[in-house]
Amino acid sequence: MDKRTLGSTGPQVGAIGLGLMGMSGMYGPSDEQEGIATVHAALDAGVTLLDTGDFYGMGHNELLLHDALRGRRREDVVVSVKFGAQRDYDGNWLGYDGSPAAVKTALAYTLRRLRTDYVDVYRPARLDRNVPIEDTVGAIKDMVDAGHVRHIGLSEVGARTLRRAAAVAPIADLQIEYSLISRGIEAEILPTARELGIGVTAYGVLSRGLLSGSWDPSRALAQGDFRAHSPRFQGENLQQNLTLVEALRRVAAERGATPAQVAIAWVAGQGADVVPLVGARTRERLAESLGAADLKLSSADLVSVAAAVPADAVAGDRYPEHSMRDLDSER
Repeated sequence: MDKRTLGSTGPQVGAIGLGLMGMSGMYGPSDEQEGIATVHAALDAGVTLLDTGDFYGMGHNELLLHDALRGRRREDVVVSVKFGAQRDYDGNWLGYDGSPAAVKTALAYTLRRLRTDYVDVYRPARLDRNVPIEDTVGAIKDMVDAGHVRHIGLSEVGARTLRRAAAVAPIADLQIEYSLISRGIEAEILPTARELGIGVTAYGVLSRGLLSGSWDPSRALAQGDFRAHSPRFQGENLQQNLTLVEALRRVAAERGATPAQVAIAWVAGQGADVVPLVGARTRERLAESLGAADLKLSSADLVSVAAAVPADAVAGDRYPEHSMRDLDSER
């Protein structure tokens, strides 16, 4: 697999990364052993960037990642961890804590669960509006200086916050949703990141399976599945969005690829500073997604793919209203 570098100061990683969130129940029940096997398959295929969060399954995801990396060389893997999201025993969302004490406490627990002495990229999951970003980044910088973190990342923040954070310490990358149907970063956030030498790790490249080409509108969603509350998966919104997927399917067929592969390749084609994260939970889905690494879209292809799925034709926000309010990137 080709390599890319996260920004001007970050690590070199495989051109496609693997997001592990779905392996810990965020999209309904999952098979732990299949998740571990999927991580193994990704590593064997040249994927090196593995993204997790301490709140995915309340620590379960980090424990799963530890098991998956057993026997592997730690230096061959780039582990990205999000922290700060507060949840109770039942999984309810309680807010975000980016205070310096929370930074250092959360990291201590993460290192213990992963059984490693450093995290490659450490980032707050969302901006804590009660804590200046300078304080949060400053606390992570303390952990960089102590050797427990290699690089600082951010997630779902806007251009102004990027500038404030970068004035405190080098920021390797911004993790943010970016796909054919989520192009909000293109107006201001992406140009600002490039000006500051900050890379982008793009999650949601298949919009939680919507762009996969295999979504069944009659599918019953399990309890705990994020998509049960996602506006883009509801009623008329879903029907409108699936018409866009059919247009994408026709463009993909002309290139001998699946809709998922074209959607991932389109994101990868937005620049060498963009690394798509695929959220495959099974080896079968992973194999399809990684086929995008061999799909080289020309400039004309990128234009035609984007034209098939116009951003202004998408129905519904990417999160429910209460979650949209937590996104500094949407302010």
